[in-house]
Amino acid sequence: MTQQGEEEADHARVDRRADLLPEEANVGSDQPEEQAAAILAESDERTEDPEGTRREYTQTMDREEGMTQGEGNL
Repeated sequence: MTQQGEEEADHARVDRRADLLPEEANVGSDQPEEQAAAILAESDERTEDPEGTRREYTQTMDREEGMTQGEGNL
């Protein structure tokens, strides 16, 4: 993909994420596109560095730990 194509794909991704989720719409956002870009950038960082994510975010469990019965059920 060309750099222009990547930029267009990133912009489209931000535009899609800028559509507020219901709970976000309830409180509103003055800058939904900037908020979306920040959310996606953080998500990309976590995806690119899963080891770092496990160290930084306590809600992320190691695969070796597994899930206890009942976890993951909504």
